[in-house]
Amino acid sequence: MAQMMKYLIEVEKGKAADHGKPSRGPVYRSSFAKDGFPAPVKGMDSCWDIFRMSVEKSPNNRMLGTRQIVNGKAGKYVWLTYKEVYNMVIKIGNSIRSCGVEKGGKCGIYGANCSEWVMSMEACNAHGIYCVPLYDTLGAGAVEFIINHAEVSIAFVEEKKLPEVGNKHFFTLTIYAAIVSFGKVTSEQKEEVGKIGLAIFSWDEFLRLGEDKQFEFPMKSKSDICTIMYTSGTTGDPKGVLISNESIVTLIAGVNRLLESLNEELNHKDVYMSYLPLAHIFDRVIEECFISHGASIGFWRGDVKLLIEDLGELKPTIFCAVPRVLDRVYSGLTQKINTGGFFKNKLFNIAYSYKLYNMRKGNKFAEAAPICDKIVFNKVKQGLGGNVRLILSGAAPLSTHVEGFLKVVTCAHVLQGYGLTETCAGTFVSLPNEMSMLGTVGPPVPNVDVCLESVPEMGYDALSSTPRGEICVRGKTLFSGYYKREDLTNEVMIDGWFHTGDVGEWQADGSLKIIDRKKNIFKLSQGEYVAVENLENIYSQATGVDSIWVYGNSFESFLIAVVNPNKDTLERWAEENEISGDFTSLCQNPKAKEYVLGEITKIGKEKKLKGFELIKAVHLDPVPFDMDRDLLTPTYKKKRPQLLKFYQSTIDILYKSSK
Repeated sequence: MAQMMKYLIEVEKGKAADHGKPSRGPVYRSSFAKDGFPAPVKGMDSCWDIFRMSVEKSPNNRMLGTRQIVNGKAGKYVWLTYKEVYNMVIKIGNSIRSCGVEKGGKCGIYGANCSEWVMSMEACNAHGIYCVPLYDTLGAGAVEFIINHAEVSIAFVEEKKLPEVGNKHFFTLTIYAAIVSFGKVTSEQKEEVGKIGLAIFSWDEFLRLGEDKQFEFPMKSKSDICTIMYTSGTTGDPKGVLISNESIVTLIAGVNRLLESLNEELNHKDVYMSYLPLAHIFDRVIEECFISHGASIGFWRGDVKLLIEDLGELKPTIFCAVPRVLDRVYSGLTQKINTGGFFKNKLFNIAYSYKLYNMRKGNKFAEAAPICDKIVFNKVKQGLGGNVRLILSGAAPLSTHVEGFLKVVTCAHVLQGYGLTETCAGTFVSLPNEMSMLGTVGPPVPNVDVCLESVPEMGYDALSSTPRGEICVRGKTLFSGYYKREDLTNEVMIDGWFHTGDVGEWQADGSLKIIDRKKNIFKLSQGEYVAVENLENIYSQATGVDSIWVYGNSFESFLIAVVNPNKDTLERWAEENEISGDFTSLCQNPKAKEYVLGEITKIGKEKKLKGFELIKAVHLDPVPFDMDRDLLTPTYKKKRPQLLKFYQSTIDILYKSSK
């Protein structure tokens, strides 16, 4: 094996195209796995073992925390210890089994993150029952589809969602055993649900079902499925991704090796804020990692406007986020800086430039400008609770300017990761104190092999001097297939390699940059192919652009775009140019459209885009692309067919007026 790049080890040579198969680049793994992949802790064969072993080792550690509400005001976090949670899990498990649900049964969990969510999940783990998260933002009818497709036989439901799930059209199957509320149940709800032959219990009623009963835990193996996690995709029905015990315990072993290699290992004193949906693999595996170390998990109150306040009270040490959240943090900070007066603004900019310069020279972030950290950036640190040492962004690409800014001002490592539900989340992650990895997802985690496969139709060559191609992953963290969809499984699993559909480019230091999406390619009327995701990544760097959707088709010779402009930037431009009106009216102003188009064109020319890749006309939408209008997936990927349908009349007008 030869080391080619700083953080990569080559384990197999590349292959030329053969018998219709595209060429493949060398197979790499993390240099932190140069002596082989780390094995899970002895005896940790299942998700139940993760929790059980921490209870045995640290029974009195704080595990799950919820903010106490007194007289309508949020107070301190109140904690359950590992032993207290274990005792509750035993009761929940006995009650589930009392309803006739056995090993291999399917248990739905529907609601916001809370202690009851985690305890219900652990009860499933204890008895070998598949945990099936139900998530309404997967699209209209998704919960109904999942309940029936997965053949869910018992469901735990947040109290406020009970009216929805008690509706008889949700159930075309007759195997349903019970609905369990995380809170109370009204007599009217009992009557309504009873009409369709279902039992419904309040939380306390359900716990009493298992009293004086003791069910033995069934034998569990690594290969057993622990959860069916449905992913949205951008078209069609959600797909049920089968995740095994082995996938999760293998991932934890890899994450532990990575953090130990970087002197950033987790321990029982770490604290995590649980607010990203447990229905997603990202949050699920992070919480499993924390549980494996006997660490603490505190829950937010469910309101994004109160998240910063919850962080201040909880004081987490690790903060995981999706770009949407970090974009809000960035916008809030820059707005405060811009309105803070001349002296404060000047001081901040000097401190920022000085620290960034030192970090780029190779100084570790903590040593780059300690005085600036204490005097200028400490307020930002305190805004996240004061103890955050790692900020991890995942689920979608984080803008380079936001990532770079936060690396300087948060006094924490800001790392960008990449993974899919099918790879059990974390597959790549950038490394602390490596400024060269800005804008990348870093090298692979030390539990997978990865390679790039050429995509000839898009001009990506995995064997070129700058290797580019579809990202393929191999290893024990991979999913066990799509539930009831062997055809879809066979499309993406070829010769043991999972084909992600994302296009990456290796960097000189061994990190990976996501540059495109394999399927997001179309042809213009003159025959030129357009890789639209790559263009959107470039155009999103333009001044004043929060988000952009680029569109073209084979009947037109040029591209158009719908842009969500940055409110502060557009309003500042309007003020400088003596143009009046609120944000909505500015978005309709032809001069504003001309300004945004100019900024987009400028960045396109800077990046040396071809003429047919430049945008010819834009529509400015003051309302950000969102899930409410079904324009984004829960992981903030654009739903292109839905965007086309939603903006069809706008597209027609743009093409007509631009010819």
